[in-house]
Formats: sequence, C-alpha cells, structure tokens
Amino acid sequence: MVLQPEEWVRQHCIQFLIQEKNFPISLINVEKVVLINGLKKRYDIVVYNPNGSLALVVECKAPEVKITQATFDQIARYNLTLKASFLMVTNGLNHYFCTMNPNLESFEFLESLPNYNTQQI
Repeated sequence: MVLQPEEWVRQHCIQFLIQEKNFPISLINVEKVVLINGLKKRYDIVVYNPNGSLALVVECKAPEVKITQATFDQIARYNLTLKASFLMVTNGLNHYFCTMNPNLESFEFLESLPNYNTQQI
C-alpha cells in the first residue's frame, strides 16, 4: 500500500495530537462518514470529549494543496452538524486552529491548539 500525501499529513497530525497536545488516542477517530445536510461526507480526524461530545474536527489536505477560504468553508459546514469546540486545518506545512461561532458563522483564529489536559476541550 502506497502512503498518499493526504494520509501522510493525517498520520503526522494524529502524532502531533497525541505527542504534543496530550490527546488520548482512545478519543481520536479517523475517516468516518457523517451526514451533512443529507449528503454523505467523510471527515479526516475528530477528537471526542470523555462525555461523547466533539472536542476537535481536523481537515487534512495534501502538502501541495493550498489552504483557502474554501477549506475553512468546508470544515465550517461539517461543524454546523458536528458542533466541535475547536477546528484545525492542515496541509502538513501550514496549520490553522480556530473556534467557530455558529450563530455569526465566523471563525476566531488561535495561535495554537490548547493541550488536552489544560483546556476546556
């Protein structure tokens, strides 16, 4: 099996979440289908809170894919259904972290993602 560029980004992101941000591996879920407005979509990574709510949704792109407003629109559409506290978009080279205000449909960008054991996730 050949490791595709997006999968390389996904695997490195998972390691970042576990090793750098202390997320428990048992709360991380990868590549599952979710219904968004009646359409089947596939998210890259989600991290659950212990109570079952979503803490984080991650959208991974291949390194050669530029992260644009369309990328944020995609994860925002997913999050209208998923309702995660935090969002992350990465292409392995550039990483963006934010929270989303669903009422205003706006992003609040963060300098970094909080560590799992020290924040409100």
